[in-house]
Amino acid sequence: MKPFACWRLFPVLLALAAALPVVQAQGVTTPTLDRIRENGTIYVGHREASIPFSYMVGDEVVGYSTELCDRVVDAVRAKLGMPDLKVVRVPVTGFSRVLMLMTGSVDLECGSTTNTKIRQQRMAFSVTTFVSGVKVMVRRDSGIGGIVDLGGKVVVTSSGIATERAVRSALAVRKLPTARIRTTSKHADAFTMVVSRQVDAFALDESILLWLMATSPDGDGLKLLEGNVGLEPYAIGLRMGDPDFKKLVDDALIAMMGSGELGRLYEKWFMSPIPPNKVNLRIPMSDMLKEMLRNPSDAGIQ
Repeated sequence: MKPFACWRLFPVLLALAAALPVVQAQGVTTPTLDRIRENGTIYVGHREASIPFSYMVGDEVVGYSTELCDRVVDAVRAKLGMPDLKVVRVPVTGFSRVLMLMTGSVDLECGSTTNTKIRQQRMAFSVTTFVSGVKVMVRRDSGIGGIVDLGGKVVVTSSGIATERAVRSALAVRKLPTARIRTTSKHADAFTMVVSRQVDAFALDESILLWLMATSPDGDGLKLLEGNVGLEPYAIGLRMGDPDFKKLVDDALIAMMGSGELGRLYEKWFMSPIPPNKVNLRIPMSDMLKEMLRNPSDAGIQ
């Protein structure tokens, strides 16, 4: 099923924002599974350029998180006895994803969303599906040799408050001057800002930065700094207040962890060539994620 066209989404969001109290009230009284059964449709939120988690290749949505959610949709089909359940894929951004869950525009948010205590006040999360190392990309000729050199620099991020807080915390721990943080809604825009010297550095998930560097003609002039400025647990986003639906999602993911299927999907997206350019990110599974697979948790970070 093709995703919604982006140009159609903006007026929809404005209308949803205006009707937020009404839709939220309906969401509280109508369980997600009941709404899906009634509509004969499940709405799956996806990102357009969060490689390799959720991104577009032509008209198709692909990625690690996309495949995890496909398995969750299969579990919903089985639970409802609806093998022909329709799937509508809806593009979301770092700014719209929470609103679209709250208003019922999407039933699952399948991208690269960090489970934080702040976000838990507005949305729910599945068990952790990935632990991201937050890295910093700089130009090779920038004179920035490590995280200690970021004090007072201009750092851009496109993943919102979690990464911004990670950068500020990393500098505070080292008693360095705080960086000036800029944000943008698109990873590609942030990447261009570093290349064009509008900013000094770009902080984001390691895998996305590696992809951007590997597929850009400017990649050879860039590097990742040693060490992480933070670790972020990624999970599937859900609406709050629906424990039955959350249990179904968690049970589907935990079954994949136990069977080894999630590990095989990890190998496919992080240790093998991926579309469209057949780049291999070569990011081995971290010890922290291995532990999460043994002992699943939906705990978030501050």
